[in-house]
Amino acid sequence: MRIPNVPAPDAILRFEGTFDGVAARRAEAAMLRADPGDRLLVDLTQVREFHDFGIAVLGRALTRTRAEVKLRGLRQHQLRVLQHFGVDAGAVERAVIPEGI
Repeated sequence: MRIPNVPAPDAILRFEGTFDGVAARRAEAAMLRADPGDRLLVDLTQVREFHDFGIAVLGRALTRTRAEVKLRGLRQHQLRVLQHFGVDAGAVERAVIPEGI
């Protein structure tokens, strides 16, 4: 088995519990501070509750950031909300992110 060489992210933003507007604004601020070409991983695998407003803010941040952002831990509903806001959620679904990060 061959594992692709995926570069490690420059920063990992981990969230747990509830991903609401406040959490999304924290993610947005970090994403907008990032330099062009920075690699960020937004890890949502430990989030048990997603607020649609938080996903909308995240979607807006994804369209505005100059960094390369990978998302981990979104469910189908959140992917559909991102699509509604013009984010190519297909690319998010296919993102290959090593589980060991």
